[in-house]
Amino acid sequence: MARIETPRPIRGTQDIFGEDQRRFGRVVDAFERVRRLYCFGRVELPVFESTAVFARSLGETTDVVSKEMYSFEDRGGDSLTLRPEFTAGIARAYLTDGWQQYAPLKIATHGPVFRYERPQKGRYRQFHQIDAEVIGAAEPGADVELLAFADQLLRELGIEGVTLQLNTLGDAETRDAWRAALVAHFEAHRDVLSEDSLARLDKNPLRILDSKDPRDRPVADSAPGIDDYLTPEARDFFAAVTAGLDAAGVAWTRNDRLVRGLDYYRHTAFEFVTDRLGAQGTVLAGGRYDGLIGSLGGPETPGVGWAAGIERLAMLLDAPEVERAQVVVVAEDDDAIAEAIASVARFRRNGWRADLVASGSSRKRFDKAVKENPLAVESVRIVDGAPVRRLKILVADEGLEARLKGASAE
Repeated sequence: MARIETPRPIRGTQDIFGEDQRRFGRVVDAFERVRRLYCFGRVELPVFESTAVFARSLGETTDVVSKEMYSFEDRGGDSLTLRPEFTAGIARAYLTDGWQQYAPLKIATHGPVFRYERPQKGRYRQFHQIDAEVIGAAEPGADVELLAFADQLLRELGIEGVTLQLNTLGDAETRDAWRAALVAHFEAHRDVLSEDSLARLDKNPLRILDSKDPRDRPVADSAPGIDDYLTPEARDFFAAVTAGLDAAGVAWTRNDRLVRGLDYYRHTAFEFVTDRLGAQGTVLAGGRYDGLIGSLGGPETPGVGWAAGIERLAMLLDAPEVERAQVVVVAEDDDAIAEAIASVARFRRNGWRADLVASGSSRKRFDKAVKENPLAVESVRIVDGAPVRRLKILVADEGLEARLKGASAE
């Protein structure tokens, strides 16, 4: 008989278990806790959308759209795409589901996203993101609240050595003037630019500023900065953001070369970066995208948001402790199994983390329960047809025995 070969996992995917899962879960739990503190509502979105949602919002010329999206035709011939990020789907839902009536809207979500790229440390083809957005708020206070949310999340996770890098992209007038100056500067140095930067020059010139190619760095470093082109309104907006961050106690540093290539980005751009993950040091990033919803066919609507990879944040955490049972119930013999099941159910209904030992050698069950390192062990045996319990307290905790007996005797 031919041996059945078990299919291997798809390259760039992962099975999250054990310590990795505990780190992953800690990120999600902290995100949900801080989300509630900041009064952000939770939303759930489809894993796939019409390809046009991402092609329009991310730009046809970006690497994500041209190289990294998982797109396919369904049986009806429609082009669908597994989501590579959350913001575009949220913007689509804002328009199609009538969420405008709730503006300004503070929402957050998390889940899997998909990008066909070379797997590397902390990056997978199916990975997971947390995401927070404020839609319909044009005030710099929305930017401040999102950045404070992100800063508190990183603090609650105990992640140290992360720096908030902040920049302004100005308003539309600022951006147009700066873009024209950049194009003129780069055109004057076409002969030394890399092939990728030459391709970006016509369609996405701001991206040349963050090129990693050594041929581009001298030209990019000598390019004109945005501050010379800021309108008074744009300058005031950025000043309000930085003043708000100072008031909230959020430390930041200016990086005037931090950019977003797509035209719908405005004003604030930011990244939380670390040197603990090698060259790919960004752990959380975002910005203001006042032109996005208009590019999807809706009315001009302000928006600002951020996203972070759960796996990359999890890599920065200390190993979490295993969440042990607080009490283990032991059926000392098989006649006591039903009574032990009833007892462990009562503990759980009263909010105790409880486990059950009712298999294996009767003589060794109690020792097996103690090895789980709980706060206490309750053993049950049947004598003359009636259950007999004994409670062994394993930690020094005044009043624990009374509380456990009260829960067990519900």
